[in-house]
Amino acid sequence: MAVDLLLGLQWGDEGKGKIVDVLTKNYDIIARFQGGPNAGHTLEFDGIKHVLRTIPSGIFHEQSINVIGNGVVVDPVVFVNELKGLEQFNIDYKKKLILSRKAHLILPTHRLLDAASEASKGKAKIGSTLKGIGPTYMDKTGRNGLRVGDLELDDFKERYRALADKHEEMISFYKVDIEYDLAELETEFFAAVETLKELTFIDSEEFLNKSLREEKTILAEGAQGSLLDIDFGTYPFVTSSNTTAAGACTGLGVAPNRIGEVFGIFKAYTTRVGSGPFPTELFDATGEKMAKIGNEFGAVTGRPRRCGWLDLVALRYAVQVNGVTQLMMMKGDVLSGFETLKVCTAYKYKGETIEHLPYNIEPENVTPIYTEMKGWNADLTKMTSVDEFPEELVAYIEFLEKELETPIKIVSVGPDRTQTIHR
Repeated sequence: MAVDLLLGLQWGDEGKGKIVDVLTKNYDIIARFQGGPNAGHTLEFDGIKHVLRTIPSGIFHEQSINVIGNGVVVDPVVFVNELKGLEQFNIDYKKKLILSRKAHLILPTHRLLDAASEASKGKAKIGSTLKGIGPTYMDKTGRNGLRVGDLELDDFKERYRALADKHEEMISFYKVDIEYDLAELETEFFAAVETLKELTFIDSEEFLNKSLREEKTILAEGAQGSLLDIDFGTYPFVTSSNTTAAGACTGLGVAPNRIGEVFGIFKAYTTRVGSGPFPTELFDATGEKMAKIGNEFGAVTGRPRRCGWLDLVALRYAVQVNGVTQLMMMKGDVLSGFETLKVCTAYKYKGETIEHLPYNIEPENVTPIYTEMKGWNADLTKMTSVDEFPEELVAYIEFLEKELETPIKIVSVGPDRTQTIHR
């Protein structure tokens, strides 16, 4: 058996949560492999909207086991609030949800460090979500971090105190005025830790590889998007983990030759939250219309998303880096009503026309080159079959498939799990 992989191909917010929810019926295990509570995966069904931040998106399915992998960073307070949100749906999460002992913990002081660091940057802010993700990964690579497995040790509180004290010294280094009551934050943190300890902790790499030997089906769920990858994204305006396919191997402990299908998810247009270059960004009424129809606000942060035309240069790059085997196009319904659509197929870069993503994509270096296509006016949200698609949408999809040399297998025409059309 192999591990199938699902990840976002843009700057996040592509709709991964919905597709994991749709695909979960085909898998025994859903495993998150990186990121933390800065990611919001939105699922909508039975008239209810759910936003998951750390818990895998298969949690609403009776048969699936949900694994938090070693590459994830866990904030106990946020995590426990998520669990409370599930209680009204009678989900037996103690049976269905298990955590890797090697996953790192986000401490209250990690969040304070994040806020102090971002405040100190002034106008050079990178757009951090201030959830403590970056400082936690810094402690991980700096070999200072605390992990889920440490909660089982008798001296966990002493280890916590030593690291939190070190963090407070670092906060003072930034020389910014941040008001906080650490005692209050710690009370909440340690209460959440006790709830966390009621769940099952596992050696996840052994669990997953044993499951493969037992021919269990596994879907690895990524967070954020490929263009936010710490190595391959638009650095420094990126997240702190590897969001690409390689991150699934290091974030779960499965070998590269055990990866099967790679499902790549993208929006029919492009969005970005926070700072950073965005070649196809629209600053006009068209961009505003996209944002309004698409309800483009962050599921966790509430921040408005910047909108623009589909960027095939960046998308081609993401398909290549991840080894995508099939594509899933989200929010096709949002483009209904636009008379003309534009797709960026190349860049003008330093006097040359190029079709690959260069080192710098800042506005002074890159000008997008567009192909124009006829739009469609039909309401896609009620459609249930590809036979109902307007010919302009079919032409759009086929054009993208040809450019990306990868089949588009799913087209989403609305937020509900039922509004998902298989091709």
